[in-house]
Amino acid sequence: MQGRKAISLMFDISLFLRHNVARIWALASEKLTSLEVGYVSSVTVTELLSPNVGPHQCLNQVRPSILPGIHKLSLFVDYITDTMVGTISKGLVLLTHLELRDAPLIEPRVTFDLTNSGLQQINHHGRLKHLSLVRSQEFLITYFKRVNDLGVLLMADECENIESICLGGFCRVTDTGFKTILHSCSNLYKLKVSHGSQLTDLVFHDIAATSLSLTHVSLRWCNLLTNQAIRSLVCNIGLKVLDLRSCKNLGDEALPAIGSLCELKTLLLDGSDITDVGIANLRYGVFSSLVSLSVRGCKKLTDKCLSVLFNGSSKLELQELDLSNLPNLSDNGVLALAKSQVPISELRMRHCPLIGDTSVMALASMRVDGDRGHGSSLRLLDLYNCGGITQLSFRWLKKPYFPRLRWLGVTGSVNRDIVDALARNRPFMHVACCGEELGTDPLNNLDGSYVHNYEELDELEQWLQEGEGESGEEEMEDADDDADVLFE
Repeated sequence: MQGRKAISLMFDISLFLRHNVARIWALASEKLTSLEVGYVSSVTVTELLSPNVGPHQCLNQVRPSILPGIHKLSLFVDYITDTMVGTISKGLVLLTHLELRDAPLIEPRVTFDLTNSGLQQINHHGRLKHLSLVRSQEFLITYFKRVNDLGVLLMADECENIESICLGGFCRVTDTGFKTILHSCSNLYKLKVSHGSQLTDLVFHDIAATSLSLTHVSLRWCNLLTNQAIRSLVCNIGLKVLDLRSCKNLGDEALPAIGSLCELKTLLLDGSDITDVGIANLRYGVFSSLVSLSVRGCKKLTDKCLSVLFNGSSKLELQELDLSNLPNLSDNGVLALAKSQVPISELRMRHCPLIGDTSVMALASMRVDGDRGHGSSLRLLDLYNCGGITQLSFRWLKKPYFPRLRWLGVTGSVNRDIVDALARNRPFMHVACCGEELGTDPLNNLDGSYVHNYEELDELEQWLQEGEGESGEEEMEDADDDADVLFE
């Protein structure tokens, strides 16, 4: 174990009797500094972090603290409650990172909910730097209905030195509460708000008067925000991540301001009202620095947006591009992308009815400067529910094309036998055909052998070493001829 930085264990906590859970965790090393639990009840967490029976002690003996060295705690629970928050804040004296996420099955009662009182207990020992409190809506459309501006004010008083805040589902918090955070937490560099149903442009109206230097801002499902908020926000010229997904009132007028952010690396504009004309404002400046761009569900965009962005733009840092759910995107747009030879590693185009075989052929034939492989830069390609994909595309998804592809999304109903044959032909590639979202997280539905292959094996190099590259020369020559026709 020498030199190991982290260890991940997977087991079902529900298999243990509740009164035994504390004893089990009491066996954990005092050197443990970070703990992430996929799902646990709030009652169990409270019992765990209350004074517990030690591993070699009698029932009438207790020790004052369990997991005393924890700095980072990340939990997915049934309910975030005042009792649990208070127990965590008081019991973990070294805590600097706290991430709590819940997904209620029924509307929480007051005893099983977070209130203003619970927020006041956060950061009891004054060490907290990163705080995330999120009520997800996985099973039920619900919010933190017992928290208002007063609770956020009380929390901000205790968290003056905090650097990162993520709040999701606080439907009763208004501009007053959110502004309190911006004006009280002078070290804040990361702000995330989701389902902020009462958050408006006024929150950022005087942000230039603060000493903040925000680098990460996420404002998801904040439907009252308009272009004016973004124009105010970009006074933080050091922004590196800007997530504006599902902010439906944002349009072209926000894009010139975004285009001025020369250090921006990630821009997510899903579901906004932008058009081809507006996106042209990203063509110079910010676009040359972007690593990840998502315009999923921006239904007014057409092929022209790709022609504008990628025309003559071979020297870009862009690696991830999401063009999913664009009803007017066709093969012509993908041809413009392929001609640019930008070394994109992740390309998502799911639910695009006009994308077909020509797009697959163009991507398979695309070469990046200095690379011998066809379509070799792509590691993820999502074509699920693209209307024009036929059996022809599957010929181009076999060896020797796309040699570094590890994730492929297709529609299984096209022909299940062909999909299965492709999976056998590409044993190092994960073929998803049920509509699931693809990702490159090695711990996401992968076993150990696949993680090893993903990280260390280069399929292109393996073919060359085994001499299989020779068997594919004829196919590659055909691809060159087809590519010449496509790109003329």
